[in-house]
Amino acid sequence: MATKTKSKIAVRPLHDKILVERDAAETVTSAGIYLPESSTEKPQFATVLAVGNGTLNDKGERVALDVKPGDRVILNKWGGTELKLEGEEYLIVNASDVLAIVE
Repeated sequence: MATKTKSKIAVRPLHDKILVERDAAETVTSAGIYLPESSTEKPQFATVLAVGNGTLNDKGERVALDVKPGDRVILNKWGGTELKLEGEEYLIVNASDVLAIVE
């Protein structure tokens, strides 16, 4: 179960799916110019909130995912399914949409 500071989220991803919360979009450039919401890109950085239990390999054995709750990851720009729960926006992505873990 993924948890937030204000409430608990009762979402448990299945198989190779991962529930993440994207970082906030940049609203100011490095030069101090404010960007309108329509021109900001979706961030590729996110925090993992919950993970599925993995997939089955050819032998029928469960293969665990490489990420765990709390990891900061870099996502594929166009992957995932957006989800809105209790006023918060989340994203469910395939494990293959995770490009890297930020350490």
